[in-house]
Amino acid sequence: MAATTNPQTPRSTKTQQWMDDDVPIIDSREAFSDVVLKLSSYIAKAIDTPFTYEQLRTTVAGQSLRPLISNLSEECHHPAVVAALLAARYLFINDPGDVDPGLNESRGLACELVAWQFLTFLSEKELIDYLLYDLPEVSEDNTRRSPSETHTNSQHTGNHNDGGSSNESSPLLRSRSSEHGNFLRPPRRASTQHTDRFTSGATTSTFGGDEDGASRRADLDESMAGMNALEIAAIGDAKKFISKSPVQKIVEDIWNGDVIFWESLSVHAVKKPRAYNKRVADPFTRLRVPKYQKAFQISFFLAFLLLYYAVLVERNPRHITPTEAVLYVFIAAFAYDEFGEIKDAGIMFYQTDFWSLWDIAIIGVSAAFVVTRVVGLVRDSDYIIDVAFDILSMVALFLVPRIFSVMSLNPYFGSLIPVLKEMPDNVMWVPTIIVLYLGFLTTFTMLARDRMTLNDMSWLLIKVFFGSSYLGFDMAVKISPLFGYTLMLVFVCLTNILLITSLVSLVSNSLTEVMAHAREEYLFQYSIYVLESSTSRRLTYFMPPLNLFPLIVLRPLRLFLPSEEVRRIRIFVLKATHIPFVALIWAYENSRTIITRPHPTLSKAPHLTSRPLSAGQLNFDGSRDFLKSPTTRRALNETSPSVTADMAASTTRSALGSAESADLIALIQKLSAQVDGLTAMVAGQSRD
Repeated sequence: MAATTNPQTPRSTKTQQWMDDDVPIIDSREAFSDVVLKLSSYIAKAIDTPFTYEQLRTTVAGQSLRPLISNLSEECHHPAVVAALLAARYLFINDPGDVDPGLNESRGLACELVAWQFLTFLSEKELIDYLLYDLPEVSEDNTRRSPSETHTNSQHTGNHNDGGSSNESSPLLRSRSSEHGNFLRPPRRASTQHTDRFTSGATTSTFGGDEDGASRRADLDESMAGMNALEIAAIGDAKKFISKSPVQKIVEDIWNGDVIFWESLSVHAVKKPRAYNKRVADPFTRLRVPKYQKAFQISFFLAFLLLYYAVLVERNPRHITPTEAVLYVFIAAFAYDEFGEIKDAGIMFYQTDFWSLWDIAIIGVSAAFVVTRVVGLVRDSDYIIDVAFDILSMVALFLVPRIFSVMSLNPYFGSLIPVLKEMPDNVMWVPTIIVLYLGFLTTFTMLARDRMTLNDMSWLLIKVFFGSSYLGFDMAVKISPLFGYTLMLVFVCLTNILLITSLVSLVSNSLTEVMAHAREEYLFQYSIYVLESSTSRRLTYFMPPLNLFPLIVLRPLRLFLPSEEVRRIRIFVLKATHIPFVALIWAYENSRTIITRPHPTLSKAPHLTSRPLSAGQLNFDGSRDFLKSPTTRRALNETSPSVTADMAASTTRSALGSAESADLIALIQKLSAQVDGLTAMVAGQSRD
């Protein structure tokens, strides 16, 4: 009778048995690449047909992922499991093998879905730990260390210092690889050199246990060492994952400084993500908050632009004026700061930022101006000097838009940036245009060989191509009285009508596709904008143009002083030179406290120290149910999913909004009593 009133969807016994047997068991001591291998193997078997993200999320197509989600939420405590899922997505998307690209895309989406669902079972403190966990470094002898071992060693060595060689981008403390004092290399950021090696055949067919597979796993460990889950999501274009509310909550907290990576500014400081606590944190660590870094960066660009205009207006061809000398200082400071970001972030993550191309262009054109200017002064050539100032004039093409890059934080303008990024995809028409242009140019030049030069004909066809069709028909008789009109009509139809119309349609389709996912595109760009300001491993970060001081004065001291002493001097110089910046930040934060009621930060909200032993009722709507008791979980399995999901979501929001533990306990007890009553009611109806 009960089976009749509660019909279940028929399932394949073979499929259910396969799902139960093949769910990977992940130990917290396993290497990162082994975790990636296990997860990618399961997902490759579970998803054997192309599906969209919505089909995986809402239909039976994603049923095979539920055992994996349940197992990870209940049993897995590996700190790099989210990063491993996103790394598996990256490998699927970039796999150059013979697998259908649509199938690999579906497997990549499945990785995002599993990673997101895993996050829904975490407390906010655990979100910080899993999303911002830095993958461990690889030793020089290519031995791999598990994340748990790395974490333990970092705790033991956190209060010791080394006297070995280091640089300003290295961590202040690095774990010992032996008792004799040999040090591991600092984590390497992902680069295209390593990824090209392990993406080739990196799926389950060749990412296996042979020697080639072991080499690829070692390359994977080395290439993604020092990266966290959010950075891997960025380089893997995991836009679905990044747009989810748990991820955006952490990104927003990083932007506002509620989540910090450095709590103190000292020689023994260790980079670790944590909730900001004003009582214990060093005020100078607020210099690393992305919101404040971007504000100071825009101020630097404004000063740069004012100097740029002053030099162009002054335009002294014979001497380098003081204003021009200051402009050179700003150019050098900006170039040094930008190359430092490339070194810290790595090429793969750095190129995901849309504005990085503009920064490189500013540096390149400015360097060309400086070189041409110096050559012109040395040779006393008026022509070369004029060319130098003409080159400087082109800096505005990149500098002015770069100043307004802060507008990309606005959802409207931020949604337009992905449209601009799609423009290079339209260059596929360029070869066709060049072939047609050269063919007609040759024909028209030969027909008008006694009346028009090659240069005149080239410019005429360019004008016709860009819309001046009437000009082409006016010159058709001059080109050839016999064939001129016919050939010009064919040229206009093929180029100005056919090709231009096709290009417009292509751009329109790209715009429509991007705007259909405008929110995801904006949040993806916003997240990159935040992460590239916060992922640096340098503790002492000097704002440009003050960053030239440690480069010129402090770096030579490394030849004479121990590394610990150099670090101590750098910290002292940083505090001495950046007091005005810290004072501005302090005034801003205290003014907000006075004017408006402060928002509760992560440190003020109640947290759970660990996930529950059971995941409870799985659902793909993103509701959190990490406050369920065993009685609650039994009731959820028997009652309506829609009702229980709403109840769990409302209870969670109420619990997190309470600052008193007594209120939280009372709320949970009240919920448990209500669910027990509901369970008894359902049981009574079943007996009837």
